Amino acid sequence: MNRSNILLNVKDLTFIIFLVQVGKDSFGKDYIENLKQNDISTEFTYQTQDAATGTASIIVNNEGQNIIVIVAGANLLLNTEDLREAARTISRAKVMICQLEITPETSLEALTMAHSNGVKTLFNPAPAVADLDPRFYRLSDVFCCNETEVRIERFTHSIRSQRLSCKWVKERGRTNHVSLVACKFLDPVKTIFTNWGVEKRKLGAGDSFVGALAFYLAYYPSLSLEEMLKRSNFIAAVSVRAAGTQSSYPYKKDLPLDLF
Repeated sequence: MNRSNILLNVKDLTFIIFLVQVGKDSFGKDYIENLKQNDISTEFTYQTQDAATGTASIIVNNEGQNIIVIVAGANLLLNTEDLREAARTISRAKVMICQLEITPETSLEALTMAHSNGVKTLFNPAPAVADLDPRFYRLSDVFCCNETEVRIERFTHSIRSQRLSCKWVKERGRTNHVSLVACKFLDPVKTIFTNWGVEKRKLGAGDSFVGALAFYLAYYPSLSLEEMLKRSNFIAAVSVRAAGTQSSYPYKKDLPLDLF
């Protein structure tokens, strides 16, 4: 929960700090242990007795598409006091990733802190919220949303009203199917087609994409956004061809050298 998949996708590419709240239960214990085993700092991983660790159950609809049922739990208790404890670390980061599995107010505060310190901000507005605070657009260097969010009419209207132009990442051969859209102020509109080949599953593909994009924003800032998206999409494509979710994410040694 709370997008640890994003971080585990780049587990051997960079040093990661994860700011999260989990419950004092077996899920929370396993969650922290999983982070440690993947060399992700747990300095700001908090535990609470006031709520259970958040969970995400995956079901399949009649069209064969996965639907994620989220019970946020302890995620919703992460607050501005927790952010203040991590303020020095946030100010020294290369990239801050935020999403909406914590409260929008806390995500907004995190983006504000990062933005005011010149830290690049990558916002993934999931789970979807139709009436998103306009400040999210202004504080996000890259606004990267999933297909679910794109299909909410009021959401896409908000993107257009904020004069965000989009680089759409679509799967080749599937018209009207948008996997991800990355937006940035005043960039030309561009469609990037993908070919993911034989898919074993799609779970975690979006997280793989976002994690890889954060890596390129941090360590290859001279690349164009379009090139970052292409490379990130390639990494996501590798992940969908393997079984599992976190276990499908490739290590750097398993990827082509020309990605780095």
